[in-house]
Amino acid sequence: MPAYAELAHEALESTRDALTREYESFKAKGLALNMARGKPSRAQLDLSMPMLTCIVDVDDCTAEDGTDCRNYGVLDGIPEAKRLMAVMLDDDAEHVVVFGNSSLNIMYDTMARCWMFGTLGHMPWCKLDEVKWLCPCPGYDRHFGVTEAFGIKMIPVAMNEDGPDMDEVERLVAEDASIKGIWCVPKYSNPSGATYSDEVVRRLAGMPCAADDFRIFWDNAYGIHHLSDDATQQDQLLDIRRACDGAGNPDRCFKFASTSKVTFPGAGISAMAASSANIADMKAHMSPQIIGHDKLNQLRHVKFLHDGKGLAEHMAKHAAILRPKFELVDRKLSEGLSDIGGCTWSKPRGGYFVSFNAPAGCAKRIVELAKDAGVTMTGAGATWPYKQDPADSNIRIAPSLPPVEELDAALDVFVCCVKLAYAEKLLQD
Repeated sequence: MPAYAELAHEALESTRDALTREYESFKAKGLALNMARGKPSRAQLDLSMPMLTCIVDVDDCTAEDGTDCRNYGVLDGIPEAKRLMAVMLDDDAEHVVVFGNSSLNIMYDTMARCWMFGTLGHMPWCKLDEVKWLCPCPGYDRHFGVTEAFGIKMIPVAMNEDGPDMDEVERLVAEDASIKGIWCVPKYSNPSGATYSDEVVRRLAGMPCAADDFRIFWDNAYGIHHLSDDATQQDQLLDIRRACDGAGNPDRCFKFASTSKVTFPGAGISAMAASSANIADMKAHMSPQIIGHDKLNQLRHVKFLHDGKGLAEHMAKHAAILRPKFELVDRKLSEGLSDIGGCTWSKPRGGYFVSFNAPAGCAKRIVELAKDAGVTMTGAGATWPYKQDPADSNIRIAPSLPPVEELDAALDVFVCCVKLAYAEKLLQD
C-alpha cells in the first residue's frame, strides 16, 4: 500500500471511512486499558514480596554500625544502605545520602534549597530577576512540573540519539548567566530510551557556563533497568561526577536514583550523590528538616538485595517480564504502521518507555481517539515544557503495567487511532 500522503483524495477518503468503522468496533467493546504511566506490573511487584519478611524480630533491626534502626537518628542513611545505593548511582558510598521513598522528592527539595538558600555561598535563586532551565525534549513531565512550580523559565533543547544537542546547550549556557541548570535522564532516557554518549557527558561536565552556580540534575532513574541480562546488549554510561571532577567543576552535578521500579514504588528508598562540598551543604540544611529517614526500610532493602550482584540478579527478573512487552510494541507498530509513512519510534535497550513520533499535527487527536476507545495514554505534549509540543507529534508509550494480552489489545487500538488521525489530517490539509 502506498504511504497515506501519496494516496489520491478518493482513496484517502475510502481509507478513512474503513478506519472509522474499525475504530467504532473498538469503541463498542467498552475497553478500559492503560498505557499512560511507567508503573511496574503486578508480576514485577510480586518479585519483591520476600523483602517484607526480611525483618521479623528484634535481632534483625540493628545496622552494621550498631544503630538500632527502630529509633531516631542517622541523617544520611545507614552505611550498608549507602553502599547499596552507591551501586545504583555509580558512585562511592562517602558521596551518597540515602533518603525516603522518592527521588522526585529529593529533586524538588534540592531545587528548593537552591531557590531559598543558594548553592555554596551563591545568591539564592529566588532573589534573582529571572531563572532559566534547560529541558532536553522529549523529556520527563514531572521534571518539568518541578521547575514550573518554582516559576523557572524552561528552555527546550533537542534530544539526539546520544543525548541533548550539546552545540545548543553550550551556546546557551555560555551566554546567559540566568540559566542555572539542566534536567538529564542520562540512561535509557524518559521517554526516548537514549543513553548519553561519553562525549556528551564530558561536554556537560566541562562546558564554560556564564553562571558559576550552574547545576546538572542527573536523574539516573533507569541506570540498572536493562531489558537484557546480556552485558553486550546493555548501554554503558560515563559517570558525571567523576567527569565533573576531571573538568575542574566538582560541584556541578547532583545525581539521583531510587528503587521505585526495583522493589515497590512508594515504599522504596532513594538516594543522592554529589561532591563533598555539596553533601555538607545539603546536610546542614536538612538537619532542621528531619532527624532521619526510614532506616528499617533501608535495612530491609539491603537484606533483600544485598549488593551489586544481588541487584543485577533481581533486575534480570524484571527484564524477563518487560522484554516481551517491548518486543510486542515494536512488532505491533512495525506491522501496523511501517507502510503508512510519517511515523517513527524508539527501540530502547532499557528503561520503561517507547517514544513515538506521529506525523506532525496528529498527537493530540491520536490520544483523544484512544481515550474515547478506552485506552488511556500519557497526554500529548506532556514530554515538553508547559505541555507544548511545537510539532504536536510526540507520544510516550508505557508498556510496563498491562498484562501482555491487554497490551496487545491496547496497541491494536493505538495503531488504528494513529492511522485514522493521520488520514483525517491529510484530508483537512
